Amino acid sequence: MNVFEFAMQMEKEGEAFYREIAAKTKNPGLQKIFTTLADEEVVHYNIFKQLFEKMPSEASEANVLDKAKSIFEEMKAAGSFDITDETPQTDAYKKAMDAEKEAYTFYEKKAEETDDEGEKKILLTFAREERRHYRLLKNVLEFVSRPDSWLADAEFVNMQED
Repeated sequence: MNVFEFAMQMEKEGEAFYREIAAKTKNPGLQKIFTTLADEEVVHYNIFKQLFEKMPSEASEANVLDKAKSIFEEMKAAGSFDITDETPQTDAYKKAMDAEKEAYTFYEKKAEETDDEGEKKILLTFAREERRHYRLLKNVLEFVSRPDSWLADAEFVNMQED
């Protein structure tokens, strides 16, 4: 299995996992966040499929953190602080974080191994995207742990990239 086949498999599994979490999530804002993550995994899958099929492709950065920040701002404006049903899902969120960490580590490693500059660029783009997904999931966990104080942070400084 080559790097693109493996990446396609990872992205497909990620999409299914995020859709499953979204379906189990009661909070509409969190549902949007997990659906957004699933949709991004579809985009990643399609780009890797094009690369696998030797078709020209280019990866662009969607910056899920900006989308999530808007969703959290909507939640704050709507007073969507009720996440009592979300606590049992924290294990799933942690599992998703582990998967994102595995993905960005994989893409960074494969980028180091390739001599093809175009391939390297795409792999590093996806590594950054997966790091953003990891960061977003970390914020979701923080939100579930302390929704009132987390959403009260008007600047959402915890949504900034490192």
